[in-house]
Amino acid sequence: MTQHSALSTQDFRIGLIVPSSNTVVEPDFARNLPRGATLHTARMFLAETTEAAERVMITRYVPQAVRDLASLYPHVVAFACTSGGAVLGADGEAKLVGDIARETGALVVSTNEAVKSRLERCNPERIAVITPYVDELNQRIRAGLEGRGLNVVHCTGLGITENYALAGVPPAGILAYAQEQLADVSFDLLFVSCTNFRGVEARSLLMERFGVPVVTSNQATVEATLEAIGLAPPEGSELAEAA
Repeated sequence: MTQHSALSTQDFRIGLIVPSSNTVVEPDFARNLPRGATLHTARMFLAETTEAAERVMITRYVPQAVRDLASLYPHVVAFACTSGGAVLGADGEAKLVGDIARETGALVVSTNEAVKSRLERCNPERIAVITPYVDELNQRIRAGLEGRGLNVVHCTGLGITENYALAGVPPAGILAYAQEQLADVSFDLLFVSCTNFRGVEARSLLMERFGVPVVTSNQATVEATLEAIGLAPPEGSELAEAA
């Protein structure tokens, strides 16, 4: 789709593609959106957080979500689903990003590429990963990070299969789980995976507890999306404060 005069309006339009049952990524964007940007969401149906359900979501529901966003001529589109991208693998996700870019005429950011970029800036030697996922998705997340040349020393998940329920884990619960699972693990960076997990809210707690950089799916996605259009989280936001 070609962009037209609608792009002359003042604000940058951010298109966001999210699983239908995700209730976290939009608030995380909203709290950290600067002046000059507006958020516009399209949803892809997902009820269960399993590999099979993620594949159905991508093949059956992503195309319509992309067409819907294309109609508002976004400047940038974020594909905000860590596990969905991990199920596709790096090559499959790169193809999806290319397809979205061609259909929308926009810059495209994926959560997994955003995470990779943010992790590389920290130059970690030993990455620990916590997720709300079941083991089959944890294995995909781990393989995706290791396939990008990163050293994952521990990856563990809460085993939740209902996607809506992922958002029900409070920040204090994320901290408690991390403390339980990582007590005897040596690591120099913690990655909190999943766009429907309240990792952004838990980030400062985790950094204080472990004394290492903490990267979350939504933090990385918001930052990369804004960077793509030359913006940054507003001064005083939780991302700016905990950078």
